[in-house]
Amino acid sequence: MEQIAQRSLFADTTLSAISAGFAAVLVGFASSVAIVLQAANAAGASEAQMVSWIGALGLGMGLTCIGFSWYYRAPVVTAWSTPGAALLATSLSGASLPEAVGAFLFSALLTLLLGISGAFERIMARVPLPIASAMLAGILLQFGLSVFTSLQASPMLVGIMLATYLVGRRWLPRYGIILVLVAGFAASWLLGEIHSEQLDWSLARLQWVMPEFNVPVLLGVGLPLFIVTMTSQNIPGVATLRASGYPRVPVSPLVAGTGLTSLLLAPFGGFAFNLAAISAAICTGPEAHPDPARRYTAGIAAGIFYLLAGLFGASVVALFAALPAAMIAGVAGLALVGVIGSSLAGATADADSRESALITLLITASGVSFLGIGAAFWGLAGGLTCHWLLAKRG
Repeated sequence: MEQIAQRSLFADTTLSAISAGFAAVLVGFASSVAIVLQAANAAGASEAQMVSWIGALGLGMGLTCIGFSWYYRAPVVTAWSTPGAALLATSLSGASLPEAVGAFLFSALLTLLLGISGAFERIMARVPLPIASAMLAGILLQFGLSVFTSLQASPMLVGIMLATYLVGRRWLPRYGIILVLVAGFAASWLLGEIHSEQLDWSLARLQWVMPEFNVPVLLGVGLPLFIVTMTSQNIPGVATLRASGYPRVPVSPLVAGTGLTSLLLAPFGGFAFNLAAISAAICTGPEAHPDPARRYTAGIAAGIFYLLAGLFGASVVALFAALPAAMIAGVAGLALVGVIGSSLAGATADADSRESALITLLITASGVSFLGIGAAFWGLAGGLTCHWLLAKRG
């Protein structure tokens, strides 16, 4: 039986799926690793402990991506909580590192309990698919626009990537993003925009920090970390799976699994794990594989690259920092074009839900934030309110 499963995995794995997994990790790390390091610095972590944070996060994301994607045969991609890291960077002042770890454990325990109870899945089951699709489109819209804002800043680099994408979509559609990656690296190198002088490859070492439980820190840091991660990360993550054609993947085990992973790795710096949305969309789209049933290999590939990133810790951070921002923006935007299109189609297909879906899209795309909670949550809340009012009126 195991041999059959292995043969099936090898048969399902394609170069496009591997490139999608790599692009997801590239975008995920490069877009927010600086925020994670700021959070570690705010917690009073030493340089070695910062490397431990990256190692623990890479290990957690790698194992969950591989495990979930393999078990459910769907491209389930996890991530660290970027809004959570931003929260930590601004709210840990005055708290010690052991107290911060105690807050991480408290947040992880709440996530685990919410997943086990099934309450989160029951809530998400009430979200209409057009509104979920609209929220995903609103989240990803800025990434599509960033291709052209980056084109203005770096016309040669992004122009080459854009031309490569169009040529690839015309003659080699399955390998379009692979060609964009290769063209982006080559053009960045030839233009002298990759600065690799300080790269030093070394393995990361995990460092245990004994937690301390301080009630004000638990309530002032741990509880907001839990709320922000659930509203700003897990809700869009579930929406990504649903809007991409994977409604049967159970939500509760995924949430419980990320909570358990956070619980185990928090003492090493794994402050919060959750379902990914942006990086997941790269693996759930048609660029990963034309057949949705075989895109799970992109999630497994992402997990392997996450493990490698965590293994080399600070070296990978330096590598991503050496890549030009325009290249990262170009890869992300072009990899998500297909997902943005399918999300918009799903959001507007039903005439009865079109107005509430557009409200969701506009609020989410606006980037507004209230009470420390991001636009994805408020877009969902606004869209559901509009949907309920219009349904009542009709």
